[in-house]
Amino acid sequence: MLSRTADHLYWMARYAERAENLARLLDVSYQMSMVPQSVAAQNENWRAILALNSLETTFADVYNEVNVENVLRFMVSDANNPSSIYSCVRAARENAHAVRGAMTAETWESVNATWIELRQQDFEQILARGVSEFFDWVKLRSAVIRGVTFGTMLRDDTLHFIRLGGLIERGDNTARILDMQYHILRNGDDGASDFYRWGALLRSLSAFQVYRKVYRDAITPGRVAELLILRRDLPRSLHACADGIVRMLQLIANSASAETQRRAGVLHAGLHFARIDDVFAGGLHEYLTDFMDRIYELGEGISQDFLVPG
Repeated sequence: MLSRTADHLYWMARYAERAENLARLLDVSYQMSMVPQSVAAQNENWRAILALNSLETTFADVYNEVNVENVLRFMVSDANNPSSIYSCVRAARENAHAVRGAMTAETWESVNATWIELRQQDFEQILARGVSEFFDWVKLRSAVIRGVTFGTMLRDDTLHFIRLGGLIERGDNTARILDMQYHILRNGDDGASDFYRWGALLRSLSAFQVYRKVYRDAITPGRVAELLILRRDLPRSLHACADGIVRMLQLIANSASAETQRRAGVLHAGLHFARIDDVFAGGLHEYLTDFMDRIYELGEGISQDFLVPG
């Protein structure tokens, strides 16, 4: 496969996954903002989203105040914000259009239809209907794209690069969501509002029902972290993402990719043999930060080994 084609497929998947994960992050933050709290505390949570995406300066250039409506407008529909849902869907569509001949017609049409539908919605309409309804739409469209892709495409390098891009992005974003929300929640009151917040975090990663099935009792921080980090059978866990990354790299391996494969294997082994007590002993924030650094290094390695340089 031409490296330029692989590059477009990989980044199409990353941007589509990024839009979905941003919707998940914003949705859980919005749901948590419904819990009684001071305006200052609420705005600090929204400021954390900007910091998580390194967007404080870019946001400040446009808005004078950090509050729920300004951050949502900036992160949902601002075409000048390269990290907004609008920009991510646009970038996914542009990358798909560049290589539409490499994918099935159904895959291209699902990506293109998502972009067309998004362009028909402005922020005021989204706000009037309810932002949670919009976030559900983004998650649904991402699932449609993913399902159509897996359901219609040949199991060859085209699909492998798409899956690799999605897994890299998903692992990074799961770690980011957990890190940010755990930082907010760790000083909770362990009461009803705290239970609601932990439940919202699990729902944001489609893990609430899975948690109930696996643990069958009260939601605790340690078990939430264990589920989202170490459970290999949870699709959005860090372990599951690392497992998939290793498999995809094996399938597309070339003469230059040995070091990237080694790094992916080390990351996977660390998750496979880890215990949650050891994770907490070293600090959850430190563990997640290290994971995100390693995912970033893997992304750099994949770009160097397979994709278009620069």
